[in-house]
Amino acid sequence: MEIKKIGVVGAGAMGNGIAQMAAQIGCEVVMRDIKDEFVQRGIKSIDRFLARSVEKGKMEAAEKDAILGRIKGTTDLSLLKDVDFVIEAVIENLELKRSVFRELDELCSPEVILASNTSSMSLTEIAAATKRPEKVCGMHFFNPAPLMRLVEIIRGYSTNDETVKTTTELAKKMGKVTVEVKKDSPGFIVNRIMIPHMLEAIKIVEEGIASIEDVDTAVKNGLNYPMGPFELMDLTGIDIAYFVAEYFYKELNKESKWVSPNLLKTMIRANKLGRKTGGGWYEYSK
Repeated sequence: MEIKKIGVVGAGAMGNGIAQMAAQIGCEVVMRDIKDEFVQRGIKSIDRFLARSVEKGKMEAAEKDAILGRIKGTTDLSLLKDVDFVIEAVIENLELKRSVFRELDELCSPEVILASNTSSMSLTEIAAATKRPEKVCGMHFFNPAPLMRLVEIIRGYSTNDETVKTTTELAKKMGKVTVEVKKDSPGFIVNRIMIPHMLEAIKIVEEGIASIEDVDTAVKNGLNYPMGPFELMDLTGIDIAYFVAEYFYKELNKESKWVSPNLLKTMIRANKLGRKTGGGWYEYSK
């Protein structure tokens, strides 16, 4: 099936970035979220990103307008009924994702691939909510999606070769480098490697060994990483690091290395209580 129209479920940072890339390769896009304010925020985010590209001379204003014109924002999931491919980008909550996939399975044509942008969760469990598990896979973009080059393509237990092939080709058409995760294991490749780095960085600060700023400086200059672990968490969201670590602890034999440091839990609690940290480590360290 030729992919001409793509549905994106979720208009947050990941969803709107994915919608933008789909529109940039000429596809019509239906971007859906549960509230219109979320949808409009997503459209405005795409507009800002493209406007900066125009300012930098990377695209013409007419191209920007054409890309935005291919994106339809909505709160009505039924508008995805005639899409050729779906990418889910809702929050990292397994039951919510399963609920979304259950609805999509009933709504979309049987040949449509249902892909999840989950960063860590089981594609096999998500696919079990559908009657088409062979057409469910992971398509994990990284934040910010229009700039980060990698997409992990993840197999669930029943995902077939054609689904992997089609999803990989779509990601490459968007200009991405792809890797295939052959076994449905929590965290896939990148998060399985990255989360231990983050947890150890937090422990170093928690134990008074070094400051947040010095940990980031050491990692950037000693390991030649473009960002330190605290800068990265501030970009992607501290809550994401926490949720993924908790999921790993539950799914990977409750190994002690996945236990969230108390300092991470404190940050999560503080943000829930409305503490003015902006959710960020660097504001916390002031």
